[in-house]
Amino acid sequence: MTSSTVMNYDIENDDSFTQPVGRWSVLYYGSGHMLNDITAACWFTYLLLFLTDIGLSPRGAAAVMLSGQIADGFATIFIGELIDRFGHFKIWHGAGSVLVAVSFSSVFGGCMPCRILSTSTLKVETISYCVFAAIFNVGWAATQVAHMSMVNCITLNSTSRVVLTSCRNAFTMVANLSLYAIAFIVFSVSTAKTHADLENQAYLAFYVINDLRMGQSAKALVPAIIYICSFIVSILLQEMAWTGQRLKAYYSAGGILWVFCGAGILILPMNMSAFMYVLAIFVGIANALMMVTGISMQNVLVGEDLSGCAFVCGTLSFLDKMSCGIAVYVLQSYQSMSPTVLDNNSSITSLTVLDNNSLISTSYISVTRFGLGLIPAICSLVSVAVTCTMKLHTPYSKPLVEPLLQ
Repeated sequence: MTSSTVMNYDIENDDSFTQPVGRWSVLYYGSGHMLNDITAACWFTYLLLFLTDIGLSPRGAAAVMLSGQIADGFATIFIGELIDRFGHFKIWHGAGSVLVAVSFSSVFGGCMPCRILSTSTLKVETISYCVFAAIFNVGWAATQVAHMSMVNCITLNSTSRVVLTSCRNAFTMVANLSLYAIAFIVFSVSTAKTHADLENQAYLAFYVINDLRMGQSAKALVPAIIYICSFIVSILLQEMAWTGQRLKAYYSAGGILWVFCGAGILILPMNMSAFMYVLAIFVGIANALMMVTGISMQNVLVGEDLSGCAFVCGTLSFLDKMSCGIAVYVLQSYQSMSPTVLDNNSSITSLTVLDNNSLISTSYISVTRFGLGLIPAICSLVSVAVTCTMKLHTPYSKPLVEPLLQ
C-alpha cells in the first residue's frame, strides 16, 4: 500500500480535512515558498544580464536559461511521481530548498569549474553555467511540486485551498518586491561601468527603457506597481467563498484583461509612455486573478483523490517550464537583431537600408514587444477558451474560520 493510498484512507475517515483552515496555518503555508520566489525573481530578472556581462553571447546566455528550464520541466514530472509514491512532502521541500540555496550561489558566484581547471574559455563557461542552472532548477522543482501538491493534503475544503494558494501568491509578490527594493538600493549607490550595467535584461525593463524611452526609475517603478497590485488582489481573493464556476469566471476575467493589456503593450507609442503605469495596474490585477484561480482549478481537478496530486502539479508545471524556456531562447536569440531606433510618435521601429543603390524603408515591431505583449496575450486568449470547456466540481466550500482581513 503506497503512502498516498494510506493518506486517502486517513482523510476519508477524518472529517477535520473538510473543515476550513485557520489564519496561522494559511500564513505558515504561504511563506513556505519565499526562497523559491526570491531566487526565481532574481534568476529571471538578472541572470541574462549577469551572463552577458561576463562575456557570454546573448544566445549562450539563453542556452543557459533553456538548460535550466528543460531540467526543471522534466524534474517536475519525475519528482511528482516520487512524491506520490513515497510521500514525505516536507522532506522533499527541505531538500529542494537546500539544493536551491547552494546551486544559486554557485551560479552567481562565478564559474567554479573554470577556477578548478584554470581556464576561462567561453565553451567551458557556458557548459559550467548550464550544469549549475540545471541543478538549481531541479532543486527549485522539488520545492515547488512539494509545496503546491501539499495544498491538497492540508484540506479538502475548496475555499481553503484557494485561500492557501492566494496567500502563497501574495508572499510571492512580497518576495519580488523585496528583490526590487534591494536592487534599487544597490543600483542607486553603485557606479555602472557600462551602459549594459544600467539595464537589467528582463523584457519588461527592456520595454520601458528601450522601446518607450522612459527614465531609469521606470524599470523599478513599473514592476513595483505590478507586484503591489497583485499582492492586494491576492489578499482580497482570500476573503471569498469559491466554487468551480466562480474560479472559471475570475480566471477568464483575468485572461481577457491580459489580452487588452498585451494589445496595449504591443502598440503603445513613446509619446504616451506614461500610460504604461496604468497598464501596470491592470497587468498586476490580471496576473493575480490568473495565477490564483489557475492553480486553484488545478487543485479542484485533483479533488479528493490524492494518489496522484504531485504528479498532476508536476505535469502541468512541465508545460509551463518548457514553453517558457523555449520562448526565452528564441526571443533572446533574436534580441540583438532587433532595431533600436524608434520614431517618437510610433510603436514601430523604422529602418532604412541601401539595396542596389535604392533606399528601402521597412518597419518592424521590436522583439521585446512581441515577447512582452503579443505572446502573453495569445496564450491568455487560448487559456480562456480552454477554461470555458472545463467542468469543475467543488463539493466542499465553507468560509474561513478566521477571515484574514479582520
